Amino acid sequence: MIALAPLANLPALESNRLLLRRLCMRDAPDIFDYSRDPEVARHVLWSAHTSVSESRSYIRYMLRRYRLGEPSSWGIVLKSENRVVGTVGFMWIQEENASAEVGYSLGRAYWNQGVMTEALRMVVDFGFRQLRLNRIEAQHEVDNPASGAVMRKAGMTYEGTLRQRLCNKGRFVDVNLYAILRDEYAAKRA
Repeated sequence: MIALAPLANLPALESNRLLLRRLCMRDAPDIFDYSRDPEVARHVLWSAHTSVSESRSYIRYMLRRYRLGEPSSWGIVLKSENRVVGTVGFMWIQEENASAEVGYSLGRAYWNQGVMTEALRMVVDFGFRQLRLNRIEAQHEVDNPASGAVMRKAGMTYEGTLRQRLCNKGRFVDVNLYAILRDEYAAKRA
C-alpha cells in the first residue's frame, strides 16, 4: 500500500547544494526568468512564458495541487544563489499500481552541471521511501538525449520508444520511456 499522506504536506527536500521546496508567489520572477526561454520550453508540454503573469498562473496551479494533496512539483532552489532555477516533481501517481511519473524543467544556465540529476535522485528517493511506490517512470522526447542521460544517472533504465506518444506544440513526437523499480533502487542503495 502506498502512502500518499506526504503529498498533502509536501515536505522540503535538501542536499548540500539544492533545496527542493513548495513554490510560492514570490518565485514568479525566477520562474519567468527561465521559463521564457524557448529552448527550455522546447521539449516540455508548456509553451515559453511571455509574461510574469503566466508564471504566476503556473504557481497558482501548483498551490491548488498542494492544497488538494495532488501530485505536484517542487521548486529547485540552488542554495548558492537562493533562487528557483527549475522544477521537478510528480506528474501523476497511480495508487492501485504503486507507480508514478516524474517530470522536470531547468533553466538553461544550469544545464550540464548535475543539478537535475541531483534533484531527480532526491525525488526518486522520496517516492520510494516516503510514498512507498514500486515504480517511478519518466519520458523524454527522442531528440532530447540529455534528458535521457539525466534519467540514467538517476538510476533509471531505458524501457523503449513510444512512437508519437505525445502531441507537443502541434507535432506528434516519439518519446523514450525510462523507469526504476523499488527493488532496483534498494539494490543500488545497498
